[in-house]
Amino acid sequence: MERRSFIGKSVAMGLLPSFPKSFEHSQIINNTDKITVEKHVNGQPHKGKVLAAIQPHNDDIALFAGGTVAKLIQEGYTGYLIRTSNDDHAGRGATVGEVIHNNEQDNERVAKALGLSKVYDLGYRNHRMDNISIQELRGRLIFLFRLLKVDTIITYDPWGHYEENPDHYITAMAVESARWMSAGRLDYPEHFETGLKPHAAAERYYFARGPQLVNRIVETTQNIDTKVHANAVITTQGPGGEAGARLKKSLSEKGKRLPILGDDDKTANANYIKHFVLDIDSQRMRGVPSDKEIGKPYGLEWAERFHYIGPEPSKLSTYIEEHAVDKKP
Repeated sequence: MERRSFIGKSVAMGLLPSFPKSFEHSQIINNTDKITVEKHVNGQPHKGKVLAAIQPHNDDIALFAGGTVAKLIQEGYTGYLIRTSNDDHAGRGATVGEVIHNNEQDNERVAKALGLSKVYDLGYRNHRMDNISIQELRGRLIFLFRLLKVDTIITYDPWGHYEENPDHYITAMAVESARWMSAGRLDYPEHFETGLKPHAAAERYYFARGPQLVNRIVETTQNIDTKVHANAVITTQGPGGEAGARLKKSLSEKGKRLPILGDDDKTANANYIKHFVLDIDSQRMRGVPSDKEIGKPYGLEWAERFHYIGPEPSKLSTYIEEHAVDKKP
């Protein structure tokens, strides 16, 4: 299917402002660009490759790219989770210290749920990342990209629109510039004395809560339950966690029940995330269309959308191969 899609809506998690209907799911069609549908691949074709899932807060990757991360790990990637903020302004806890601690524990659970090997917490203040030195953040990311030899990055889109959270757009901009600079031989040359080498990730999967260029749809049908679980373990903040059990209890106190929630708290939490957070009420809760609605035009049960940037094939080498002739003696 050929089209360029600028899809989305800007919603602050927790604040949930309303927007005109005309803004929801907005699209601009352009037949000169193609959307690639990335489906499940059997085996482990990506074995030996490294993935960095980068999020400002502990629920970002799980909410917007959990299925894709799980899919790529299943297909052979070794993955790492990098969190740039300490989440001190979001979630459960009687004190700021408790909030930070609870979020740190949830972040570790997210990594485990998605099959990621290690967590790197950079620890910047939540909602204040526009006050930090982006050069410092960039330098730390360059070090990690070289250290881990990252091949693929998943994070917020640095060109996404109408994003009100400074942590999101500062992280996104720092990631993109760090990915580019990490390939340079003159940027942070002291790294090379430790044995590191210039290295740049060849692939990026960028997601956004607002309008963005969408050129890749990733099927997540086989990994939807892993995505659900990754959102269920985040009990400190976000729309998932134990919200299903709380709704089940609230309805029971009123003499009502929702059959879709099931009969126990664990089932209620999972079904609430799967059917409401990721589908029926996705636009309000996450600020993006339902994962089911994203997949439907492509015949997929569940899917996620991205602005994907990959390696450009060399037209010069192809031209040389086709046109080069033997040099005359």
